[in-house]
Amino acid sequence: MNKSNTKPAKGWVLALASVASFMVSLDSLVVTTALSTIRGDLGASIAALEWTVNAYILSFAVLLLTGAALGDRFGRRRMFVVGLGLFIAASAACALAGSVGWLIAARAAQGVGAALVMPLAMALLSAAFPPEERGKALGIFSGVTGIALIAGPVVGGAVAEGLAWQWIFWINLPIGLVVIPLVLRRCPESLGPAARLDIRGLGLVTGSAFALVWVLMRGNEVGWTSAEVIGVLLMGIVLGIAFVAWGLHGAEPMVPMRFFRAPAFASGMAASFLFYAAMYGVLFFLPQFLQMAQGFGPLGAGWRLLPWTATLFVFAPIGGALVNRLGERPLVVVGLLMQAAGFAWIALVAAPDLAFVDLVAPLVVAGAGVSMAMPAAQNAVLGAVAASEIGKASGVFNTSRFLGGMFGIAALVAVFAATGNVDSPEAFAAGFAPAMGMSAALSLAGAIAALALPRRRQLVKDRASA
Repeated sequence: MNKSNTKPAKGWVLALASVASFMVSLDSLVVTTALSTIRGDLGASIAALEWTVNAYILSFAVLLLTGAALGDRFGRRRMFVVGLGLFIAASAACALAGSVGWLIAARAAQGVGAALVMPLAMALLSAAFPPEERGKALGIFSGVTGIALIAGPVVGGAVAEGLAWQWIFWINLPIGLVVIPLVLRRCPESLGPAARLDIRGLGLVTGSAFALVWVLMRGNEVGWTSAEVIGVLLMGIVLGIAFVAWGLHGAEPMVPMRFFRAPAFASGMAASFLFYAAMYGVLFFLPQFLQMAQGFGPLGAGWRLLPWTATLFVFAPIGGALVNRLGERPLVVVGLLMQAAGFAWIALVAAPDLAFVDLVAPLVVAGAGVSMAMPAAQNAVLGAVAASEIGKASGVFNTSRFLGGMFGIAALVAVFAATGNVDSPEAFAAGFAPAMGMSAALSLAGAIAALALPRRRQLVKDRASA
C-alpha cells in the first residue's frame, strides 16, 4: 500500500495543511483590528496603513498561480516548506519593523510565502486523498480556514490590546518551526504536470494592479487630473490590455481568456471581484471606526465584528445546500442586494455616538447575504470549466477575489480621504459614512453583474452538454 494512502499519513497531511492554511489566512485579517495601534506607534497615515494590508494581498494574489506551478515542477512538499520558511521569516521582520515602510515591505514578503503555502496545501491534500475521500478532507480544510477568517479580527484585537501588535506576527514563529519539520517527516512528496511559468503574464498583471491601486491612493492627494495620476492610470490600462492580449494568444498563459467566454464564469468572476472589494474595504474601515470614532479598544472592536463575520457559519451551509435546488443566480443576486442594503444602512446611521446595538441588524443582513452568495459564485465559476481545468480556474478565482479586495480597500480609502480624516471622532465618521456608501455601491454592482449568470434550467443543460 502506498504510504500516502494510509490513514495515519493522510491524517498528518490534513492536519498540517490545515494548520498552515489557518496561519496564513489569519494573517490576512488579523491586522485589521490592530491598525489604529500600529498607526499610533509608527506614525502611519491612512494611506500607509492601506499598504500594510494591500502589500500582503497584492503579492499573495498575483503569485498564487505561480506558487502552484512551482510546486508542480519542483515538488509540492519542498515548495510548501519554502513558503512556510519565507512566511515565518517575513513575520519576524514585521514584528521587528521600526517604520511603516519596513512593515509594508515585510508584509509583501509574507504574501509571497502565503502564495506558496495556500495552493500547495490544497495540492498536497488532493494528492494524499483518493477522490472518494477528497471532498470530505477539503471540507475540513475549508472549515478550518473559515474559522481563521472569522477569528482574525478578534485575535488581532486581543493580541494588540493584551500584549502588543508585534505579537500578531511573533506568534507565527513557534507555529511554523513546529510545522516545518513535521511536514518534512510526515507528508509525502508529489509532483504535478510541469507547466511553463508565465513570467510575462505575472509581470503584466502585477504592474497593472499596482498602477491602478496607486492611482486610487494618490488621486485625492495630488489631484485626479494631475499628470502623475493620468500617466499612471494610462500605464495600468495599457498593461491590463497587454495582459488580456497575452491571455488570448500566449502559449501557456497564467489566465486563459477562453474561460471568460462562458457566461457563468465571466459573470461569476465579476460579481466575486466586486463583493470581495466591498467586504475587504469594510474590514479595513469598520474596526477603525469602532476604535477611533467610538472609543472601543482593539479587542472590543474585534468582538463587535462577530455579528457580521460569524454569519458565515450559519448561512454559507444554507447557500451551499440551496445552490443545486435554486441555481447560482438568485443566491448571488439576492445575497449581494442584502450586503448592499446592510452597508447602505450603516452609511446612513454612522456617527460617533451610535449605539452598537443599532449596528447589529445591518451587520447580520450584510453578513447573511454575502455568506449565501460566496459559495454560489464559486460554484458558478468552477462549474463553467472542464473537470481537468478546475485547478487553474480555482487559482484564477482566488487571484481575482484578492485583487478585488485590494481594489476595494483602495477605493474606500479614496472616498474616505475626500470627506474625512483621523483628527477627531467626528472627522473620522464624516469619511466613514461615504466609504460605507461606496461599499454598498460595489455590492450593488456585483448584484447587477450576477444577473448575467445563467438561469438554473439553462445551466443544467449547458453542464450536461459540456
